[in-house]
Amino acid sequence: MSQELTSEQIQQALQGISVPPQPQIMVDLQMEQYMPDPDLGAIARLIAQDPGLSGALLKIVNSSHYGLSNKIASIQRAVNLLGSRSVINLINAQSIKGEMSDETIVVLNRFWDTAQDVAMTSLTLAKRIGSQTVDESYALGLFHDCGVPLMIKRFPDYMSVLEEAYANGTAECRVVDTENRLLNTNHAVVGYFTAKSWRLPEHVSNAIANHHNALAIFQDDSGRNAPLKNMLAVLKMAEHVCESHRVLGNEPVDHEWNSIGPLVLDYVGLSDYDFENLKESIRELSAH
Repeated sequence: MSQELTSEQIQQALQGISVPPQPQIMVDLQMEQYMPDPDLGAIARLIAQDPGLSGALLKIVNSSHYGLSNKIASIQRAVNLLGSRSVINLINAQSIKGEMSDETIVVLNRFWDTAQDVAMTSLTLAKRIGSQTVDESYALGLFHDCGVPLMIKRFPDYMSVLEEAYANGTAECRVVDTENRLLNTNHAVVGYFTAKSWRLPEHVSNAIANHHNALAIFQDDSGRNAPLKNMLAVLKMAEHVCESHRVLGNEPVDHEWNSIGPLVLDYVGLSDYDFENLKESIRELSAH
């Protein structure tokens, strides 16, 4: 039985770091909640497309108030645990977080688009390769770049730095190295602290922290880091399939995949040929 949370309790729980929700999804959610009989399944599907809303939801469900023995990453499960009244209170709390300028929305669209695409592709890939962590793969796909909107808020020219970072990518120079050099921090570190503030499971937060450190992780062929490798393998394949380098980094070449691709495919046991076929079938699916 879900315990209903008041608007005040939700406001209190959501203090701190917040990633703005996507305006169109907020509109769709508002419409759904005003139906005579709101459909919790439809609400869960809408929330699951948005990193900011999903993060806020998991933050509340993984809090001591709910007393779960293990932190969860499943957005559907979180919605079911909270119940419709509390979820609607949460949506309303997020919708008054402040309006964004049109310019900010245009910039953030690049972040929102990749988050949704990479999450859905991670889910598909995790199922296709028989991964045991399908919910976590979806969550990592959705949240892996959650530091980006916070960097945009903090550094007005952040997107040009990110584009430079993607353009500079080589085996020797990670995306985050350029950010560290120019800004003294990077979106993976900020994303890690955001994930911690949302009380995401520790292994999901660690994967966010390391998602541009994949080369070093996959070069280490000791038995350590297997859970991290399992999560990052799916994420890096999904980013490549969705062309994050192009959408987020405005860069035609996926330098990062060129350096880590062979190691990742070797790890999951896919040949180049298998992966090309998988990539084509996933792109065809998303084109419909």
